Amino acid sequence: MNIELRWMTSGDAATIQAASYLFDDDVQRDWAEKFLRQANHHLCIAYVDEEPAGFVSGVEITHPDKGTEMLLYELGVDDDFRRHGIGRSLAVALRDYAQSRGCTGMWVPTDADNEPAIAMYRSTCPDEDAPTRILWWDLTTEE
Repeated sequence: MNIELRWMTSGDAATIQAASYLFDDDVQRDWAEKFLRQANHHLCIAYVDEEPAGFVSGVEITHPDKGTEMLLYELGVDDDFRRHGIGRSLAVALRDYAQSRGCTGMWVPTDADNEPAIAMYRSTCPDEDAPTRILWWDLTTEE
């Protein structure tokens, strides 16, 4: 399987919208444009025979005492293309891109029971001894 990775640029909102089926929800063109206008936001789409097969998005976050880290914001692979190394290729591409941009680290939150994602991330050799835990606030509901 020939996988081609394409990094999106500021003029690629329509390309991302055309690959909307890879995302959790429909891509909104104005949100895609806003995402792409920000220099610290990155999105790569994997193509197989010119068909969008998966994507990864990342956001560089800079803090005064930590430098710049890359948050692997989301990774998705179409069901028809899973178990072919596309997710791993995308994660490694973002890791390498982060390193080339001078990031000091990369991290990803994932659900504890998402065994396929955890196995794929483990295949890229992360530091599993890092003392990190992600807590979440749902800001869309009222308490």
